[in-house]
Order: sequence, then structure tokens, then C-alpha cells
Amino acid sequence: MFEFPELSLPRVFPVGAILFNFLFLIVAIPIEAYVLNTRLKFDKKTSAFYSVSINLFSNVIGWIIFFFVDPVLPPQIKSELLNFIYFNRLQAPNIQSLLILTAFIIFFGTFLMKYILLRIFMISLLELKKAEKEPENQAVSRRNSRRASKSKWQNTNVVTTILIANALSYSLISIILFIRSVNA
Repeated sequence: MFEFPELSLPRVFPVGAILFNFLFLIVAIPIEAYVLNTRLKFDKKTSAFYSVSINLFSNVIGWIIFFFVDPVLPPQIKSELLNFIYFNRLQAPNIQSLLILTAFIIFFGTFLMKYILLRIFMISLLELKKAEKEPENQAVSRRNSRRASKSKWQNTNVVTTILIANALSYSLISIILFIRSVNA
């Protein structure tokens, strides 16, 4: 018969980090859905779908990157990271500058991931809609020239919209982290 491999669960499970990750998703998804709804003129259902999709996928990709980067970190930084995740405090005084640099890298990396994911989702859903409707042969050349100019405008609009949505959600998450650190 089929045998399951033995699972090795960690002895210390970061429940607090997992719960805060869910809290961050619960905070980020409605904010970004609202921004997508107002700026890109999606309906509420579509903007919520896109927001949930890009946030969950970027979160999973972020954790995968974290698990690949974590083993190669120097011991001092790994110790500080674990100390921050489990106990919400930093021991070394010189780690704050590295933390700020890492936060900027994470912000722009998440922005880039969300933009790429949203474009992939928009293109794939557009292709599905095109497959459902047979294209009309009348005035195809006029529509193609209008679509090209509209596509350039929409691409810039998507970039700014994702940047605004990401900035708003990260700002609110930063406020929550600040409140958490004050209460700790």
C-alpha cells in the first residue's frame, strides 16, 4: 500500500506570526479591492477577486522566497529574525538599518509581484472572454488602433493603482505593527 512519509513538525510553532499574517491579509485585501474598484472601475466582485488573488499569490511567493533565503542568512541575522518573529524584539542596535532596507525591498518586490500577477489575471480573463465571443470582422483595424492606445494608458493606470493600493495596505500594516510594538 501507499505509505505516508513521516512528518516532522517543529517543536515551536510560530502561531503569532501566522495569525499576524492572516491579519495582514484581512487588512490588505479590502483596501486593495477598494482601490481597484475606484481607480480601475472594476465591479466590486471583480476587484475583490483580483485583490484576493494577487495578495494570496504574492504572500505564498513571499514565504517561498523567505524559506529559500533563510538557510543562507548569517547566524546573527537569523537569530535576530527569529527573535523578532517569536518575541517581537530586536537585540542588536545596528539591525534597524538592515530592517529598513529589507522593508523597502519587500515593499517594491511585493509591488512588482502584484503588478505582474494582476496583469496575468487580466490577460487570462480577457482571453477567456474573447474565446466565448466570436470576433466580428467589421472595423477590426479601427478597434485595434484604439485598443493599442487604450492598452498603453491602462498599463500606466494599473501600475499607479497597484502602487497606491500596495502603499495604503503597507501603511495600515505598519500602523498595526507600531501599535503592536507599543503594547508589547
